[in-house]
Amino acid sequence: MKRKTLTATFGVHFVIRKEKAKNGNAPIFARISVNRQRCEVSVKKSIPVRDWDSRKGRVKSWKDEYKNLNSFLEQVRTILVEHYQDLVIENEEITPAAVKNRFLGLDDSGYSLLDLFDYHNDQMQKILKWGTLKNYFTTKKYMVLFLEAHLKRKDIPLTLLNYRFISEFENFLRNYQPLDHHKPLGNNGVMKHLERLRKVITLAVKMEWIIKNPFASYRLKFKKVNRECLTGEELQKLENKDLEIQRLRYVRDLFVFSCYTGLTYGDVMRLSPANLQPGIDGEPWIFTQRKKTDNPVPVPLLPKANVIIEEYRKHPK
Repeated sequence: MKRKTLTATFGVHFVIRKEKAKNGNAPIFARISVNRQRCEVSVKKSIPVRDWDSRKGRVKSWKDEYKNLNSFLEQVRTILVEHYQDLVIENEEITPAAVKNRFLGLDDSGYSLLDLFDYHNDQMQKILKWGTLKNYFTTKKYMVLFLEAHLKRKDIPLTLLNYRFISEFENFLRNYQPLDHHKPLGNNGVMKHLERLRKVITLAVKMEWIIKNPFASYRLKFKKVNRECLTGEELQKLENKDLEIQRLRYVRDLFVFSCYTGLTYGDVMRLSPANLQPGIDGEPWIFTQRKKTDNPVPVPLLPKANVIIEEYRKHPK
């Protein structure tokens, strides 16, 4: 029977193992105490023995290479405290080992974050359009880079996800410099990746693979973008521009056709002669469906759009 210890005394103190020191550097452990019971878990960091304050359980040197270590230890403390609080809320038996297991991800459903991405993408193959689904693969790619660069690990258990993890992933995305020709992510690009991460994690909550949603207190911050459209004069200049390269003429004509029909590039490329039919006014219309939503779309065929159709009627593409 599960038992909640209402009067549990809980504490976290950091210690070093001098007997495991190598070249003067000793590994750091978090000592977890609950009601006079205790256990230790490695935080995967080490420190010169001379720079460790045993009484305070922290680094006493303020050298540049150690300036972030105390901050890291406080992050570990916060995570351990959150696991302890979760055990209390869930009415679970509270022991040092139970807190340690949650920290190590040993008592979760067996799913990691990258497992969750794979599960989501597999389930959505026949539901989402490829243009949408591929973005989840891109978000997963950024997550892999973040885990390797920031946490020095290849994956992370779902039980270790928290608000801090999301904030640090956001900061990573904002500062990431692509190695190829792509531009760094803007604010809305960062928010789209976080939006996809939120959807994937919400799926884990619904599947009861995790209890606490780390996005519960997180708010996406999109910036409104005012997109300007071409003026009639600018569109006419584009139509009349003499382009010697056939490939550029083809791209220009596709764009102009979209301007006069309101169809997206994907919708235009799916058109066939069967989509051209007389409308209610007896004039030629385009009857098609939106690629993304499958909603029916009747479009009256304006003269300039019809000229482009006639020009490309026998085009191999």
